Amino acid sequence: MLLSATADNIEHVISYWVIFQAFHSPGLAGFAVISHWVPFLLFSVYAGALADRFDCRKLIQISQGLFALASLAWAVLFLTGALRVWHAALILLIHGAAGVIGLPASQLIVYDIVGPERLPSAIRLNATSRYLAILFGPAVGGGLMLLLGPGFGLLANIAIYAPFTLYLLWMPYTGHRRDTGGRRSTRFGIAEIRRLLSQARSDPRLLTMILLGGTTSFLVGNAFQAQMPEYAHHLGADEAGAWYSVLLAANAVGAIIGAVLLESSPLVPLSARTAIGCAVAWGVLMALFPAAQSYPAAVTLLVLAGIFNVAFTSMAQTIVQLLAPPHLRGGMVGLFNTSMLGLRAGSGLTIGVLGALIGVQWSLTVSSAAVVLVAFALLAFEARAWTRLAG
Repeated sequence: MLLSATADNIEHVISYWVIFQAFHSPGLAGFAVISHWVPFLLFSVYAGALADRFDCRKLIQISQGLFALASLAWAVLFLTGALRVWHAALILLIHGAAGVIGLPASQLIVYDIVGPERLPSAIRLNATSRYLAILFGPAVGGGLMLLLGPGFGLLANIAIYAPFTLYLLWMPYTGHRRDTGGRRSTRFGIAEIRRLLSQARSDPRLLTMILLGGTTSFLVGNAFQAQMPEYAHHLGADEAGAWYSVLLAANAVGAIIGAVLLESSPLVPLSARTAIGCAVAWGVLMALFPAAQSYPAAVTLLVLAGIFNVAFTSMAQTIVQLLAPPHLRGGMVGLFNTSMLGLRAGSGLTIGVLGALIGVQWSLTVSSAAVVLVAFALLAFEARAWTRLAG
């Protein structure tokens, strides 16, 4: 999965650079973000239901095939000079569809491989591979562009998807071998969505984790990454742009450190309250980041924020998978992905649009402070719900 995620990031680096060079269109750049997250908002629950019904290996292979198709289409259009705006929009939509199809299936595969006892560790390991890909992808993508050019670089990128796709042909895990009991639905419709929502409401921990994921994503998400040039300008960008690059990487580095620390320390309990507490710490750090007066201070805050971010997101995902009924696990994971990933589309409003009105420093501070307030409200809700159930 590290190779696959690296190939995904390589495609982003090369395609976004060529799109900018060809069209200089902020609107198309904005559509690239929308096309990435809106499919998660609209189709994650359905993709999760597919993962419940079918062999997850096949769904991941379909996803990998769509990713490779997107790279191939970019390559052909770059090499022939035929790229048009509508081509770019269509390929970006294919890329978004590939992501939403494969994610719930891969999450169920992880559960099938390790079981409930080692699921927290496995999810952190998976998160580590994803953040390593964020670090490696731009470097490898830039190197491919220099060595081969954008078109041939993306043709080479297709080969990076191959190992994971081929491995799935003989991997014995389907995503369902550990399932016990429960009727697997043969159809998916409004009734199934109602069942998922009812199940989520029946357990305060499930509902709290879904709400926590949606709140942090909608209010902050990763929209601050797109505003990083503005934060760098505020701090005084150096001529070589080295500090700016460090800012971009700091959050991912923090997430990797956080995953290692959580894996090596048994002192952090897996619970909804711990996840909420980590989200509070993340919100405080993100609120302080715009006020940093130097690059070392800003980088330190982003690294610490990355540590707490991987802590609460991995805990929330683990809790959702552990508490979901086996026959609804894919659908529940899809519902969580709708909240955790799909609602990131809204952070463009809370950080970007609000930032245009009051400045991106203030918009991030206000949005992060809102995360802290909502997290405390969720903590109170979770405590009351369990008191009521105990009574």
